[in-house]
Amino acid sequence: MAKEKQPYKEGRNCYFITFNTVDWVDVFIRPVYKQVIVHSLNHFIHQQKLPVYGWCLMTNHLHLIMQPGEGYDMVTFEEEYKQFTTTKIMEAIDTEPDARRKWMMGLFREAGSFFSTAKKLQVWQNVIDPVFIETTRPSQLVEHIEYIQQNPVRDRVVETAADYLYSSARDYAGLRGLVNITRLPFVEQQLAAIENMNGGFFLKYVRN
Repeated sequence: MAKEKQPYKEGRNCYFITFNTVDWVDVFIRPVYKQVIVHSLNHFIHQQKLPVYGWCLMTNHLHLIMQPGEGYDMVTFEEEYKQFTTTKIMEAIDTEPDARRKWMMGLFREAGSFFSTAKKLQVWQNVIDPVFIETTRPSQLVEHIEYIQQNPVRDRVVETAADYLYSSARDYAGLRGLVNITRLPFVEQQLAAIENMNGGFFLKYVRN
C-alpha cells in the first residue's frame, strides 16, 4: 500500500527526472528486469528516506518525481541508483535467452568502453537532465505526475493508467501499487478532478 509517512516538504527541491537506457535498448520488457527497478526503488525509499511522489517504468526509460532524501543531493542519488540497478540487472541477465543476452551485453560493454576509461558495463545513459519543480506551485507537481502516468496510455499499452502495474497511477486510484510512494492528498484530489472531467481511470477504480 502507498505510504504517506513522508510529508511533502516545501522549501526542499523537487525534481522530475528520467533515466534512459543506452541506445534506448528495450531492457524492461521482461518481468525480471522490471522487478529490479521496483525492488531498487523500494530499497532507496527505505534506506535514504527518499520521497517518491510518482513513477512510471517503460521499456527503455524510467520516470521519477521525487525529492532527494535528507543529506542527499541529486548527483549522489543518480550515481548510486545507476550503480545499484546496473549491478542488479547484470545479476539477472543470465535469465535472458542466449541471443538477447549476448546482444545486450555487447551494447552495455560498448557503451561502457566509450564513456569510461575503466571499460565498465553501462546500462544507463549519462545525462538525466532533471527538471526542477517549484514546491510552492503544487499544480506543477500534479501536471508532471499526470503526464508520466499517462505514458502507457499514450503508447496504447493499456486503456487506462491504473491498468498499468509499473507506475504510481494505481496508488492514486486507491489500489495497491508496487512501489512505496509518498501519496499526496492534494495530488490525489486534483487527479480525481481531472479524471472526473475526462472520464478516465479514477472513476473506474476509486474506492467509495
